[in-house]
Amino acid sequence: MQAPGFFSVESLNPFESRTRWDNMLNRVEPKRILCATDLSDLSNQAIPYGITLARSFDATLFICHVIDLPTTSITGDVHLYPIELQGKISLAAHNQISEFMGSVNIRWKPLILVGHTADEISRIVNVQKIDMVAAATHGRSGIKRLILGSVTERLMRTLSCPLLVVRNPIDPAFDPAEEKFVFKRILVGCDFSPDSTLALQYASDFAGRFESELHLVHVIAPPVYTNLQKSGIGMKESEPRILRRKLKERLEGLIPEKEGPWRRVERSLLAGLPYKELIGYAKQHGMDLIVLGVRGLSLVETLCLGSTTDRVIRQSPCPVLTVRPRRDEPC
Repeated sequence: MQAPGFFSVESLNPFESRTRWDNMLNRVEPKRILCATDLSDLSNQAIPYGITLARSFDATLFICHVIDLPTTSITGDVHLYPIELQGKISLAAHNQISEFMGSVNIRWKPLILVGHTADEISRIVNVQKIDMVAAATHGRSGIKRLILGSVTERLMRTLSCPLLVVRNPIDPAFDPAEEKFVFKRILVGCDFSPDSTLALQYASDFAGRFESELHLVHVIAPPVYTNLQKSGIGMKESEPRILRRKLKERLEGLIPEKEGPWRRVERSLLAGLPYKELIGYAKQHGMDLIVLGVRGLSLVETLCLGSTTDRVIRQSPCPVLTVRPRRDEPC
């Protein structure tokens, strides 16, 4: 089985990616964007990004808050007036959202739901045919993550649309009615898999929309390439110098050099642990957005091994857009 996040060296054909690019006929045009918030200051940090995307793509923004009420108290007593309580919380949530949005001049709607947060958001995404979700995360790791869980991580594995994860604080003086975020530099992790190709499509379309620099980065993880001798290309072809040349050709072939409305394209080959190299590159070059494809590891695999995407999200200096094929689309 091919190692997660990497490709078979047998497929190192620089022209294959060009063919994939030429066949990308469906452009990224999110028209229904959802921001998930628990109304805390941290959670609300995702909303300005949703506003920016809604403005840029002329989309409708849904501000979603899920009332996650227990059916019983900690003493085991049943709540006597759950409907009345839900109504009061729903009204308060609606007022808070309206106050936050103020005079923002976009199409937007509040969505107040009741239930388990991740489940309700996943459900409403399908019902409302949402094209993209934005949410903030605490970026927990280790034992806190295992005990407390993460709504954002659950969404990353259950949503049928891309998820923009925000964990870096915004300027308290930011005015969503007047300002917008500009993604000047966008990094996309390229491992030449179908998931990576989809991520590249989103990254390139965002770069065109925001006139951004587009940074294509592939990370060589030495243990993954130890099976080169089995690939049928011969011992000589497995030498590091030859490998780097082929990888560079593949990376250069991902996007036609002179095509696209983005500011410019940078291509980089790095070596080491993928998540560390991507985070380091993002910090060094001042990235405003990282775009990664998601395969959707099982829960056991995630808890035991983690994933490049998980680790990047928890330590990224900028928002991370995770993309995966819709369930009704081929990988």
